[in-house]
Amino acid sequence: MTENRADTPEEPVPVARRPGTQAGQHPGQAEAREAEQLPGSPPEQPPEAPPGPTRAGIVAVLGAPNAGKSTLVNRLTGAKVTIVSPKPQTTRFRVRAVLMHGRSQVVLTDTPGIFRPKRRLDRAMVAAAWTGAQDADMALLVVDARAGLTEAVQAIVDRLRRGSPTLWLVLNKTDLLDTKRLLPLTAALNEQLTFAETFMVSAETGDGLERLTAKLAETMPEGPWLFPEDELSDLNERMLAAEIVREQILRQTHEEVPHHATVETESWQERRDGSVRVDCTIYVGRASQKAILIGDGGARIKEIGRRAREELTRLLERRVHLFLNVKERPGWDEERARLRAIGLHEEEG
Repeated sequence: MTENRADTPEEPVPVARRPGTQAGQHPGQAEAREAEQLPGSPPEQPPEAPPGPTRAGIVAVLGAPNAGKSTLVNRLTGAKVTIVSPKPQTTRFRVRAVLMHGRSQVVLTDTPGIFRPKRRLDRAMVAAAWTGAQDADMALLVVDARAGLTEAVQAIVDRLRRGSPTLWLVLNKTDLLDTKRLLPLTAALNEQLTFAETFMVSAETGDGLERLTAKLAETMPEGPWLFPEDELSDLNERMLAAEIVREQILRQTHEEVPHHATVETESWQERRDGSVRVDCTIYVGRASQKAILIGDGGARIKEIGRRAREELTRLLERRVHLFLNVKERPGWDEERARLRAIGLHEEEG
């Protein structure tokens, strides 16, 4: 769907805040709403944080594609701060999500899955992951326990052996296999790397996350918080809109299309009635991919827009007018400008 864009000036787009909170308000003071709390998430904190010094630190979340890193980050924070899909390489750039627990602020850096890169896009994604580790106080190595010590995991382990911050091992998806299989995997990984802690969790169900949350909170160094306490992440709303659209592309298309499409928010216009108009452009590499995205009579792009609009309305807590345009742009995944537009810089790492 395309429309001529109004010439009204665009307003600054703030970073995402915790639903129901105002600037300067402790997240525990917001009115509790079941829809805002992900099932299985650690329980919300009481309105009054316990006395004592504040703590804050940055924790990089590393792992191979499809290890469940983004699901884990969303579950720990209790809100959707990064998109998820069953397809690998869903996360393309670093997103910092804020977990508040008592007097501790844990800044979780969700990173792209680490794999063997082929395109400039791939190289920038992998570089973003390793830069996230370098900038952190500590790192979680998230391993899909069902898949085990794969070639991709071994490559990450080999790189971490050259030097890394304090490492914790998080075996994810433990609800999908017999616990007897976890001990040999834990032993094999600990033979190669020194892990200060090991956790067996299920990001999908929430099992084991209360202990992980508590340990993260108590391990953070004393110091001032790094983000205002009502902020969910460093992802501004323009980037959030583009990512929500891309999430629907990942969920509704298959084969080559999801990994050869990118989304940019071209226009963000605040309206007097409190709603917002958002115009996004989807770039694909070939005409055949464009045809698949649009679908018969525009059915596919309309459904992508409908579901993305519903999700944005829920996340932003206001009416969203979303307009999508699909453009063919061969080689976009080799263009530095396109990579910068989605928050990637090839010089990282």
